[in-house]
Amino acid sequence: MCEMAEETPDEAETGPQDGGTGPPSRRAIAIGASAGGIEALLELVPLLEPGLAAPVLVTVHQPAAAATVLPQLLARRGRLPVGHAQDGETLLPGRLYVAPPDRHLMVDKGRVVLSSGPKENGNRPAIDPLFRSLALDAGAGAVGVVLSGALDDGASGALEVVRHGGTVMIQEPDEALYPSMPLATLEQVPGAFVRPVAGLGAILPGVVDRAGPLRSTGHGSARLRWEVAIARMEDSEMSAPDAAGTAAGLACPDCSGPLFEIHDGGLPRYRCRVGHAWSQHALGAQQEQSVETALYIALRALEDKAALQRRIAATAAEQGADRVVARARAAADEAVRSARVLRRLLGGAGDEDRGRSRTE
Repeated sequence: MCEMAEETPDEAETGPQDGGTGPPSRRAIAIGASAGGIEALLELVPLLEPGLAAPVLVTVHQPAAAATVLPQLLARRGRLPVGHAQDGETLLPGRLYVAPPDRHLMVDKGRVVLSSGPKENGNRPAIDPLFRSLALDAGAGAVGVVLSGALDDGASGALEVVRHGGTVMIQEPDEALYPSMPLATLEQVPGAFVRPVAGLGAILPGVVDRAGPLRSTGHGSARLRWEVAIARMEDSEMSAPDAAGTAAGLACPDCSGPLFEIHDGGLPRYRCRVGHAWSQHALGAQQEQSVETALYIALRALEDKAALQRRIAATAAEQGADRVVARARAAADEAVRSARVLRRLLGGAGDEDRGRSRTE
């Protein structure tokens, strides 16, 4: 049962959130946000009135172990009841459902699905799984909204929304604190509505009211059904070559398994055999972090080597073993030189000078 953070006067009309009262809504709004997105949400939510003809599902990138008060913040600012989504509950119009930490928020037959499926673009919850599931479930009744955020989560899912008859709306990139997500979505969906947050709030109810007739729910493209199944942990092995794509010759940053490149009309994407998904930009950003981590590990190993070789040299000197002293000192000097090279790569000459005391 969804624990709503605030009751509204129409509570008796809409019924309790136990998944057993009232028909599920087959139109829905999905909002995705990341860096800078909470500020945009706090501006958008007060513009949504209790008579809104669709439920609103919200996914914001957040750390897995973080305690979040986002539902309480949205409840204070808005007029709709809001709470963390609960697995299996019925989606009812005029309510906000927020993805909890470390769970993908998805929909199926008008009900909430929470999944611990593979991370996408390094995130769980991620925006793409929400958009894809809504495209499959609601068809022309799906409305995807992309707010401020870094990189490009949501762009692939937004493309599926419009492919299946739905509507995509984007925060004006010039207004967004982090315009990368809006820009990436606009690149995938050039015909999307682009407005400042105030403009999105003004036209959103009308867009929902004008949403076209629903398509046959659950009969989207084979790839869309497959990707939704992976996110729901219904198919954890990428066994079909036509679905998995072609071998990319790259490793998954999350599990080190092989990545497969997917071409579906949009920008190239990648998945590994267990389902981790990456856009090109997200994969590149994660690779940069992985390389930096590896370089720091190598730097630490070189500094340890230099320190140990100096100890060996000192011990050998006490014993009069001159050849051992020479070899150990040479090994220490070589490690110091290699460490300096890594320091230049990691932080430049200034960092090298600051860290020289450890290796000299």
